[in-house]
Amino acid sequence: MMEHRNTSGGVRLILRNIHLLAVLLPGLLFAQQPSGNSGAQGASPTAAAPATTSAQPGTAVLPGDPGSTEDKRAFGVLPNYRTAEADQPFVPITTKQKFTIATKDTFDWPSYILGGAFAGISQLDNSNPSFGQGLEGYAKRYAANVADQDIGNFMTEAVMPTLLHEDPRYFRKGTGPIKKRIFYAATRVLITKTDTGATSFNFAEFIGNGSVAALGNLYYPDEKGFSPTMQRMFTQIGTDAVSQVLKEFWPDVKRKWFHRGTANGIAAD
Repeated sequence: MMEHRNTSGGVRLILRNIHLLAVLLPGLLFAQQPSGNSGAQGASPTAAAPATTSAQPGTAVLPGDPGSTEDKRAFGVLPNYRTAEADQPFVPITTKQKFTIATKDTFDWPSYILGGAFAGISQLDNSNPSFGQGLEGYAKRYAANVADQDIGNFMTEAVMPTLLHEDPRYFRKGTGPIKKRIFYAATRVLITKTDTGATSFNFAEFIGNGSVAALGNLYYPDEKGFSPTMQRMFTQIGTDAVSQVLKEFWPDVKRKWFHRGTANGIAAD
């Protein structure tokens, strides 16, 4: 998960990621290999997994585990420990696995490099002027970003999903027209699965990010009150949506541009 709850810096992060998507997706379209029978073969993508399953909780393979087909980092830097494939049979995960996902997402080393970059953006914007400038100001912004990141990951990926019996994973669609896949990925901040595999509103995303945004009133001296809290919460939810779009298309990018393999998962619409 990408974490950044300083309002100004967070908005700039979203805009930069949207720019990345604008560059990435046309490349995917251009890289598609023409197929004479794409209508016959592409018209029946693998259906989404049924809600119920006989698999035992705890048997799911998480990214980074032996046997996993998912990279533990998308684009080499974006922690990807909670991605799963939607076309595979649903296997519930345990509370321990939810905390494992949050722990790996939190303490993966690129997260702290990204946190440093976000703190640098905030420094350039002079967000929260009370932090000051120079090394001291940067250190305060970095500490605030790390606090957002660490607390946010555990709230949205472990604590709230456990209390609300929700599954914190992002279930990658992997097939279909690009526009539909973008819409699907972006709206998973609104829709999630429960521990039974049923579809539910993503309460953990909103309550978790809302809790961290409210906690930010303690260490963002210039951004206190209802409006800044809502801005921090929705900035993070928007950032999470962009993050999931990037995770949705990372396997296609890797296959097309790094391994030159064939892919049937992308349709031009």
